[in-house]
Amino acid sequence: MEHPICPLCDRPIPPEARQSIHHLVPRLKGGKRGPTVLLHQICHNTIHATLSEGELARNYATVAALRAHPDLARFRAWIRGKPPAFHAPTARRPR
Repeated sequence: MEHPICPLCDRPIPPEARQSIHHLVPRLKGGKRGPTVLLHQICHNTIHATLSEGELARNYATVAALRAHPDLARFRAWIRGKPPAFHAPTARRPR
């Protein structure tokens, strides 16, 4: 059985992994019925720790844009070597 692939980190999302649905346009910014993607919880937490709702709505409403953000690209390089079900607390970054 193949597991879904996290579009941010490209790792499989097995059933035992913490997972979350991400609205590409934040719900508070009009994305209530917009497209969503399934992510690892750690990937989702990192997106929201890195970018504000406004930044997400204005400039990062696609997976490609998220992957291109320099901080998220560094996160992707770090998480790539971790097991698919890996989870750790996510520190908020000062804005």
